[in-house]
Amino acid sequence: MAAMKPHPVTLLDEAQCENLDAFLAERIYEFNAKATGYFDGRLLGGSLRNETGEIIAGFNGHTWGACCEISHLWVSETHRGRGLGAALLQAAEQKARRRGCEQVVLSTHSFQAPAFYKRHGYERKCAIEGRPKGHSNIIFAKQLGEMKPEP
Repeated sequence: MAAMKPHPVTLLDEAQCENLDAFLAERIYEFNAKATGYFDGRLLGGSLRNETGEIIAGFNGHTWGACCEISHLWVSETHRGRGLGAALLQAAEQKARRRGCEQVVLSTHSFQAPAFYKRHGYERKCAIEGRPKGHSNIIFAKQLGEMKPEP
């Protein structure tokens, strides 16, 4: 057997990484859709702004195959404790139900908001210890009630 040739890998800067992220997400979605037969993937997001138009809270993620994944949910430190996170979570869940989703999946770190998600009916499924070192990454899921899917 012939020795394998080395394959030089080009390392990217921050801007190139952002472009590559979008490219890879598209390729993986194409593969996953073909493998599962679910071609209904759609982005999901929402934000809240202050009087000057600055984003003070927001979320993003996607829906696909009757599941909603929230990638990020953030509230500005100066606006926490006012129900904005709950409003974002409720909006995401309602949109997910309208898209026919049966569950929402998300992750949070041990130093972020696990108690917040528990209060809102999310069940801890697993934790990855040491992500980052000295902390854990916790995966939560919530089963959604029935709602008529949107067209």
